[in-house]
Parts: sequence; structure tokens; C-alpha cells
Amino acid sequence: MILYCDHQFPTFVVGSLPRPQWVRDLIEDRKKDKITWREADYLLDSAVPSAIRLQERAGLDFVSDGEWRRENYVKVIAEAVDGFQADAFYRHDRTRPGEYAVTRRMSQHRPLVTGAAAFLKAGTTRRLIVAVPSPFIVGQRMWHQKFSLNAYPSRAMFMEACVPIIRKEIGLLLEMGIDQVQIDDPELLMLVDPDYRARMGIRDMEKAKSLAIRMINAVSEGHDEDRLSLHMCHAHFNRRRSTTGSYEPIIELLGDIRVRRFAMEFAANESEGIEVLARFPKDKVLGLGVIDHCSSNVESPAEVVGKVESALAYITPDRITLNPDCGFSPSSVNPMDLDEAYKKLKSMCAAADILRGRHEQ
Repeated sequence: MILYCDHQFPTFVVGSLPRPQWVRDLIEDRKKDKITWREADYLLDSAVPSAIRLQERAGLDFVSDGEWRRENYVKVIAEAVDGFQADAFYRHDRTRPGEYAVTRRMSQHRPLVTGAAAFLKAGTTRRLIVAVPSPFIVGQRMWHQKFSLNAYPSRAMFMEACVPIIRKEIGLLLEMGIDQVQIDDPELLMLVDPDYRARMGIRDMEKAKSLAIRMINAVSEGHDEDRLSLHMCHAHFNRRRSTTGSYEPIIELLGDIRVRRFAMEFAANESEGIEVLARFPKDKVLGLGVIDHCSSNVESPAEVVGKVESALAYITPDRITLNPDCGFSPSSVNPMDLDEAYKKLKSMCAAADILRGRHEQ
């Protein structure tokens, strides 16, 4: 099995960290064209190193830039690609303010994340993880029958059009030396919730699951699977998860996905326990969610160790990496606490040290 580090139980972030208020204000001003991208990047060049230092001090093996340059982990594509209209959903039915819909054929005008990744790479000697959205979640969030039909006659066609953009970005990230590229697709787990499927108008769950996996494999094609992760969760905002449900309906499908590591939400009650790991694919690596990012309680190292020891009943130590359930602030406006995130990450890393002492040969 692939070894990510020279020790067992390597520690990862999922990506995002809470932003200080001034960074949140900066992202909003950039979105409203009160400040240019160049001006914003100049200021963020001073802010992002503090996000990196926080992760280093917590003891993480794999660090990100906190995704502080992004408004949102999905909207990152709308920031780099022409063809999207802001607030389209809100103008239609007064829902989802600030969300984008594709309204014209897409044309990319800047890299999605490679510029930010280059800055991250130059700013640390730690191993690096950078996330990109899957075409499936982009299609679910950004295609609207009223606004998008003239550009892309179906949601699936829009997803297909996203594939070459995202696949190319993954290739560029791997070429520049990013250690792990994470494909974000919470929707794959969210599909298990019947209430969510009803809200999204998804009538055929099996068809939706098949499409999601096909889109992940399309952007993974031609790339080194050992350097690819997939993140799944129940999504969250303001300490509340959006869906609930076990991995049971999708666990056996993970073997068909062309990535090596799966960063999965298990600290949350909404994921309904770890017994499902008995069916986790034997040739894959588990990114075990051991930190509940939605809870203000800071888990003790002993609590984290207990969660990992429970998972060891199903997964061998060489196939377990540790991470929070999700990014702490996938949206820049998500009101989360930065010091709290630091304490939780530090506790997770302390737990990893304890586990190494117990299990490394």
C-alpha cells in the first residue's frame, strides 16, 4: 500500500480554514468589483502565510493554503471561467443568494487554483494538498433549467463540459509537484438522504450515483491515482450539516473510483457509525474523519485516538490517514472560529503521535 509519509497515521486537512473578518470582507469586495483581483492577491499574499503557519504549528503533515483566496470551493470555477451569472437563482425565486448559474458557453480566462498552489508550494516545506470541485457537484449547484438550457441543454452536458477544465487543472497541479490533489464531491454522500434528493428533484438515485462516479473518473483519467483523493461529506454551514445518512448505499462503489484515498466524514453522528468500513475496498486508503468541525467542542487527543482505534477493527494502520470531517469553512462567509480550528487540528496531530507510538513497528 502507498505510504504518504515516513510514518503511519499521516495527518491531512480537507482544505479550508475559517478566514479572519478582514479576509472575508476582502473576498466580498473583490466579488462586488470594489477591488481588483490583482489588488486582492497583493493583500492575500500577506494573509495566506499565516494560514500555512497555523497548520505547521498544529503539526500537520499535509497542508493547504486554507483556501483563503476562494469565495467557495465550488464557485472557484465561476471565478476562473466566463459563462456564469451571479445571483441567478435569487433573481428567479429569491433562493440561494450569491449563487452562480451557467448561462453561456464556458470560456476559461485564468487557472482555477494553480496560481494559489504555486504560492503555497513556495511558502512551506510540508507536503501539500490542493482541492478542486468535481464536475458533478458543479453541475448540481450551477445548472438551472430556466437559465442554462441555451448554453447546455442538460445538466449532464454541462458536467461533461466541465471535465476537460478540471482534468487539465489536476494535471497542472500534479506536474508542479502538489503531493495530493483532492476532488471535492460531497454530493455523492448527500445522495443517500431522501429528503435531499427530493429537494434537488433527483428521482433516480442509481442513475445519479453512476453519473457522479463517471464524472470523477473522467477528471482522474490519465493521472496518478496514488496522488488523488476524493472528499465526501454531508456539507455544512454555520455548524449545521445539510443532509444525513450512512455510507451504506455507496460504500461498495468506492472500489470503482479512480482515486487511492477517500477523505470521509465519520466524526459526525449524521454518518451513522463506522461499521460500514467492513466493506471499505481493500486496495484503497481511508482518510478517517476524526474531528467534528461543526461542534465547538475541541476533541481531546484521547477522544481522537478512540475513534481511530474503533476504525482499526476494519482497516489496517497502514491504510488510515487522519483528517477533519470536512473543511472548516468551505465558504468564505461561513462563520467559524479560526482559533478553534487550530486547537482541533493540534489535538488531531497529537493523537496521531500517540497512535504511532502504539502501532508502528
